[in-house]
Amino acid sequence: MSLRTILTNLPEVQGPTQKKLSFNEKLKWTFIILVIFFVLGGISLFGLDPKSQFQFEQLEIILGAKFGSIITLGIGPLVTASIVLQLLVGAGIMKLDLTKTEDKAFFQGLQKAASIFFILFEGFIYVFMGGLNPPSVMNGASIVGTSIYAQLRLLLVAQLFIGGFLIMFMDEVISKWGFGSGISLFIAAGVSQELFVRLFSPLESPSNPGLMIGAIPAIFQSLASQDLTTVLLKLAAIAATLFVFAIAIFGQAMKVEIPLSFGRVRGQGIRWPLSFIYTSNIPVILVSAFLANVQLFARLFQTWGHPILGKFVGNTPVSGIVLWTSSPDVVSSLIKGSLTGATVAHALAYILVMVVGAVIFSLFWVQTSGMDAKSQAKNMISSGLQIPGFRRDERILETILDRYIMPLTVMGAIFVGIIAAVADLSGALTRGTGILLTVMIIYKLYEDIARQHMVDMNPMLKKFIKE
Repeated sequence: MSLRTILTNLPEVQGPTQKKLSFNEKLKWTFIILVIFFVLGGISLFGLDPKSQFQFEQLEIILGAKFGSIITLGIGPLVTASIVLQLLVGAGIMKLDLTKTEDKAFFQGLQKAASIFFILFEGFIYVFMGGLNPPSVMNGASIVGTSIYAQLRLLLVAQLFIGGFLIMFMDEVISKWGFGSGISLFIAAGVSQELFVRLFSPLESPSNPGLMIGAIPAIFQSLASQDLTTVLLKLAAIAATLFVFAIAIFGQAMKVEIPLSFGRVRGQGIRWPLSFIYTSNIPVILVSAFLANVQLFARLFQTWGHPILGKFVGNTPVSGIVLWTSSPDVVSSLIKGSLTGATVAHALAYILVMVVGAVIFSLFWVQTSGMDAKSQAKNMISSGLQIPGFRRDERILETILDRYIMPLTVMGAIFVGIIAAVADLSGALTRGTGILLTVMIIYKLYEDIARQHMVDMNPMLKKFIKE
């Protein structure tokens, strides 16, 4: 049996038999998977030292994870597998024509196999490089180096594998039976939860004793104690969050419309919309996941005694690659009067990393996802469409589309890279990149629902969508 046969026949979630699912059916499965996601996030890893789960909290938002729970790995392995395969296909190392059904099926099978590998690999990395440790003492005696300690380590890896496996299939359920993709949904769910807590929670902050976690309660608390610096910091965080929401919605709404006509029906035509952010949130997800992996491995290497990617003091990177690929809080430094030239240089370097990364991944995504000019031209021709005034020729249509698609790919990636970086630098209520991703995910979800289910949705929801 060949490798191609094995990869194209891996276990998968069975898709629906009907051509189009109803709105209520998709809503049901999306809701079920969201509930399961939050439940899994509340199941703690058995045999984990409680001190370990706080090391990677800053990566939770980007990875759609809940550290210390069974879904500690989150979407990390899935996105990492996607990044590796995109680089291989984009660089021409792996020769695949994703417009062909057999090559596309092989690519999807390879992606699933790679995801399973990275679930297991990252599970071993987390545990055996000291990221997630069993308790060192049981019943008053040290168990480090004993068979019990080794067994607890293997048990942790097994739990991480089960959680990662569940996330992979939950993503498939959403992709086939729900709205959007599981990867996007888990990021949006995690960011929304974090944003709600950071905005309204009246509980005391563990990192800042005496101050409430929620920005709004903290503002009133600080006003009562005449702490104007904290008031300014919280107001700046809220303003930065609102700014990211507004600019992301503005960017998502911009489109270029190409007039097309039906070749066999005179006088009938449509406008084919191309979004300014042509590759949507995918480049930001990929570059953010890549930087999250850099931070993850930097911390693990430091724990292992070989800080080749840089060092952390607490949760703050202080040197090496990991320092320059993390975002300083420029607005907070400005308000506190501690802004320096080094901080500005660090901020500019971070913006450059985000922009260049977004452009690279955007270009790779266009080539590997069938969004390039050649694939789009083929789809249009097969639908009986052509550009008015031009012959119905796929090559001509491809040339004209290429004038729009490549500039939109690059400019859209630069736009989201800058906005994501500026959002992170502004000290928003949660990670600025996470807020940007959530806005783009929800906006795209809104567009998809409005386009596909305006007829069969609940009348109250229909009225809300129209407004």
